[in-house]
Amino acid sequence: MPLALTVVVPCYNERANVAPMVAALDQALTGLDWEVVFVDDDSPDGTSAEAKRLAQGDARVRCIRRIGRRGLSSAVIEGALSSAADYVAVIDGDMQHDETRLPLMLDAVRAGADMAVGSRHVEGGDSAGLSSPLRVKLSETGIRIAQAVTRTSISDPMSGFFLLRRELFEALAARLTGQGFKILLDLILASPRVLNIAEIPYKFRPRLAGESKLDVLVLAQFAGLLLDKALRGTVPLRFISFALVGIVGVLVNLVVAQIAAAAGADFGTAQTIGTIIAMVVNFQLNNQLTYRAQRLKRAKAWRGLALFMLVCGLGAIANIGIAKALYAENGHSLFSGAAGAAVGVVWNYAVSATLVWRVR
Repeated sequence: MPLALTVVVPCYNERANVAPMVAALDQALTGLDWEVVFVDDDSPDGTSAEAKRLAQGDARVRCIRRIGRRGLSSAVIEGALSSAADYVAVIDGDMQHDETRLPLMLDAVRAGADMAVGSRHVEGGDSAGLSSPLRVKLSETGIRIAQAVTRTSISDPMSGFFLLRRELFEALAARLTGQGFKILLDLILASPRVLNIAEIPYKFRPRLAGESKLDVLVLAQFAGLLLDKALRGTVPLRFISFALVGIVGVLVNLVVAQIAAAAGADFGTAQTIGTIIAMVVNFQLNNQLTYRAQRLKRAKAWRGLALFMLVCGLGAIANIGIAKALYAENGHSLFSGAAGAAVGVVWNYAVSATLVWRVR
């Protein structure tokens, strides 16, 4: 009998949910030939080890452990492309999605829908599992923006719970950005035609274990996805993010340099202070946004900051040197500082991506 369904579970620090997820799928998918693929981003809590332990006694369980890369969207893509089943479903590893709705979603696609999406916002659905007002607000904001951009009436375009034919996923895979958390929206925007989407209501459960990955920066990544689609991928999304962070760094440089100059520092000293503070700010923003999938934590973050400051030193030297030259020529400190600060952006991007965050 050919494999009917692959359930892809992107996960990070979800060890406590692995066994309950397999047990819940076993009960929900009775009568179907299915498998579950846990795609783990090298969780420090041993998520992949737990999945592999279960796999030793259950051939329906597989695990992909990813080293040196993170991100829900790219995890889903790798898991789905590893499947040989007729259909692929995606469900979060935190047990907040209702796996008992999977048979209904499969029936909807078999009946002719391109995709079935689990929705909290149609009759019979419930989003009570969103545990904080901030998460509710972020979700609602994302939904409104997504509906406007996709020009679709789908009630829950931010859902991470959906099912589609494997052939359709593979046809769209090359068009996906693979970044951020909203893989469903990525799929919808990647399709050259309007997809026929069936919405299946489900009740969003409270989280029992693990921690939420939803925060304000997810919306920033969401905005980046929309920008990438608008530019049709002609400019790398990561470079766009780095350039925007660089602009913030230029502004920080200018403000700090002006404050230092007002306090009595000479132009060179003011520019040096502004450049150093701008580099620290840029590192933090890039670590949290541009390289979120490779972000450094704890001791690695401090080592990363030191290396970032070191490799950006050459850009800083050019920054200050050009600013001094322009200042000596025209005395316009604001223009001089901005021009000098802008020089290091491309250099810092290339070197930091290679040495600090080890982007492949």
